[in-house]
Amino acid sequence: MPDLAVPRLITHVRHVDLGVPDLAAQREFYKGQWGLTEVATDSGLSFLAAEGSPEQYVVRLRQSADKRIDLIAFGAATPADVDALADRLARDGVTLVSEPGTVATPGGGYGFRFFDNEGRTIEISADVAKRAHRKVEEGESIPVRLSHVVVNSADPEGTVAFYERHLGFALSDILTHPHMGHMMWFLRCNPWHHSFAIARCPHPSLHHASFELRGIDEYMRGTGRLLRAGVEKIWGPGRHKAGNNTFSYFLDPQGNTVEYTTELERLDEDTWHPGLHDFTDPEVSDQWGTANRMDEFVARKSFNDPDKGLFLAPPV
Repeated sequence: MPDLAVPRLITHVRHVDLGVPDLAAQREFYKGQWGLTEVATDSGLSFLAAEGSPEQYVVRLRQSADKRIDLIAFGAATPADVDALADRLARDGVTLVSEPGTVATPGGGYGFRFFDNEGRTIEISADVAKRAHRKVEEGESIPVRLSHVVVNSADPEGTVAFYERHLGFALSDILTHPHMGHMMWFLRCNPWHHSFAIARCPHPSLHHASFELRGIDEYMRGTGRLLRAGVEKIWGPGRHKAGNNTFSYFLDPQGNTVEYTTELERLDEDTWHPGLHDFTDPEVSDQWGTANRMDEFVARKSFNDPDKGLFLAPPV
């Protein structure tokens, strides 16, 4: 195993929850165009699953006056690990939003919530019931699972340090620029190249949420289906160097960036060493050379609107 500052108790990313001013438009997009399955609703809430994932849901939408990240949820292996993480964070002075206890969302489980260093609400849970899921078939251009979540940070160095020091995330790679310095840090909590990443930005916000498709053909079919439907494409299709995954970035109706991807790299953690990748090199941004150029327009879209939910836990 890699040399970690603290034991790694987080196993994977579960779901990303968004507060949205127009719930109806978001539900229609994620169900009708993005390819998720609505598995539960409540007053002002929609829970959406990926057909190939055992997670109860991978996206939760909540009607909200403000556009925000409600929370990002990660899994742990056991309730004892949940307790150990809560104890560690409390000892280190991190603000707990809730103490470990029963999770009151689909699938139940045992978990707690806390604020990270910039005020995002993070949930960690174990013993969540697995959803009856299925194998996504050849040619089906729908998400198999939530691949990773990337956030924008006004203090990326501090945010990376927070997740490494308190939660045991490991650094996989860094995107850098000869004049602007380090710009994005890819963090892992399992052998996938990244489940979480942090980008430099003037303000904290969602950079993008990424969804894994079955393979290259399904990824391209999904990309084409969204293009034919008139969904605004930001960047892609292409293949990144860091992580070696494909990418097609689109905007949802509220202006959040969402990605179709496939073939994210799995690392040999015993031998892996983080690399510095200069994204002014076209091969770093897109090995294929098929994507539109990464320019100020693309970067601006990825900055998103400032998150209005910092240090303000969602009501559900």
